[in-house]
Amino acid sequence: MKFSFRNLFHGNGVAPSRERIDLHTAGEEDPIFVEQFKAFRSKLEYRLDLLAWKVIGVTSSIAGEGKTLTCAKVAISLARTKRKAVLLVDADIRKADLSKGLRTPVHPGLTEYLLGGAGISNIIRKSSVPGLDTISSGTLVASPSDLLAGNGFRNFVEEARKRYDLVLLDTPPILPVADTMSMRECLDCFIFIYRMGHTPLEMFQQATEEIGEKKILGVVLNGVEQKSDRYYGKYYGHYYTSLKNKEVRE
Repeated sequence: MKFSFRNLFHGNGVAPSRERIDLHTAGEEDPIFVEQFKAFRSKLEYRLDLLAWKVIGVTSSIAGEGKTLTCAKVAISLARTKRKAVLLVDADIRKADLSKGLRTPVHPGLTEYLLGGAGISNIIRKSSVPGLDTISSGTLVASPSDLLAGNGFRNFVEEARKRYDLVLLDTPPILPVADTMSMRECLDCFIFIYRMGHTPLEMFQQATEEIGEKKILGVVLNGVEQKSDRYYGKYYGHYYTSLKNKEVRE
């Protein structure tokens, strides 16, 4: 499965600081951005139902490719359909970008569960989106990859699988650290984010080889050159102009 987004970043090509944006509202002012996530949601949900998979990691080769934003927006979009109970997990313990972007406390969270200091019910937080719960990354530990490789993470995934219809985890990039590889066998599949013009193709190829083709559900192409309003108006006709002229609602 392959899906292309318009450029998710600002015009200068630099990803916005995740501490300065609210992942709940990011991109909502752009109707084409919103519609593309809805299309991605539909394609993703269909594939997951077909394969009976429900625990998905969202990852990338290196930092700055848009995985955290993509993970958050897809989870929100899935929850808004009210067809599934969705859990969104910040499994990028070293950075906690998802927790910061959702404006939730970083701890207690995943590491507290893995260390035996909290049960899963103690770390689940209700979000402002009905049907979407979140789990923060938790307190930073000395060796996240070792902690994620233990039985505690396997138990966490099994508990989450029983409670929710879909579990999405924002996982660290593959190449800089071993954390995501530590989680690999516990997750059903991965969605890869590839930011064109930012990540060398050989790095992307290396990262996908490390995860393994059978574990990759699909690839999201980010950073595709944004088309002009005139382009969308020409090919989308009144559908595009109606989106531009009124507020987009779920």
